[in-house]
Amino acid sequence: MVNNIHEQYMRRCLELAECGLGNVAPNPMVGAVIVHNGKIIGEGYHRKFGEPHAEVNAVNAVEDKDLLRESTLYVSLEPCNHAGKTPPCTNLILEHKIPRVVIAMVDPFEKVSGSGIQKLRANGVDVTVGILEDEAKWLNRRFITFYTKKRPYIILKWAQTLDGFIDIERTADSPIEPNWITNNACRTLVHRWRSEENGILVGNKTVINDNPQLNVRYWHGSNPTRILIDRTLATPNDRAIFDGTQPTVVFTGKNSGSSTRKELFSHIPFLDVVSIDFAKDAEVQMLDYLVQKNIQSIIVEGGSKTLQNLITLGYWDEARIFYGPKLFFKGVKAPSIVGEPIGSEEIDGTRLFYLVNSSATDKQ
Repeated sequence: MVNNIHEQYMRRCLELAECGLGNVAPNPMVGAVIVHNGKIIGEGYHRKFGEPHAEVNAVNAVEDKDLLRESTLYVSLEPCNHAGKTPPCTNLILEHKIPRVVIAMVDPFEKVSGSGIQKLRANGVDVTVGILEDEAKWLNRRFITFYTKKRPYIILKWAQTLDGFIDIERTADSPIEPNWITNNACRTLVHRWRSEENGILVGNKTVINDNPQLNVRYWHGSNPTRILIDRTLATPNDRAIFDGTQPTVVFTGKNSGSSTRKELFSHIPFLDVVSIDFAKDAEVQMLDYLVQKNIQSIIVEGGSKTLQNLITLGYWDEARIFYGPKLFFKGVKAPSIVGEPIGSEEIDGTRLFYLVNSSATDKQ
């Protein structure tokens, strides 16, 4: 019975926490609820990176602060115990003499990682841990992967025809534009997904053939950092991703060809051209760079070779695959993937399947 009550309030914490999706990284999404005599008297969530944490917003929402001494604080992640951009939340809890704290999961971040719980208990606070832990871990899977696997959370996304192609055969006369397989509703959904991740990655053939903008136009939210893999900087510098409107990273090889072409891109705002050694674990070098830039999650939108390479190496956590009601008969084959199905839906005649990778690769 007690656990059922705990779960009821923790579900509200998780609902609140999800409101921060796309705005709080590299911080986790956190929600908090304060309950007094079976009634919620304050709630809040972490709204934006650098702004007050969920516990602070929940406490601030309580009109009669004297009630806090008789209340229970529910929070979806262990309260922080270190000073970053904001003071430690453990201090706030102790300052207001909140006697009971119920937590969904321990914070994997090394500066917390149990120390918040330890401090509260050492000061007489009754702490319960593990309520809806699995749900909390799924919500913050990006944050957890970033700190435990030392790499961004990687989502693969592509659309394929019923006969297994993601593009037609291109010729020199082919127009520079996408060959749409899905529909407007699916494209709107993809733009929502883009707003939820820190980065969006493609290979150079996708940019050369499709000229995508890789931004958020059909949804509200922030644009992700655009990430291009181009060993020789063969991509023309007049493509849309070089419009200087959002941060863009190009990974290129350490060779004379790309070095010479770098000057052609030197005038573009918000562009970093990063040289790596493609002969030595190129993926690790790229992931290392993205971690240094605090890019906690990326969505990979093509092309087939880039997607397949990540699948083969095990560098993926989720896959979202559209099956559009079209036939190409020949063209670029879709990637081959094996994962654990976790759901599917139909969107205006297009089927969407969700997979997860239970054996995803850590960064070596």
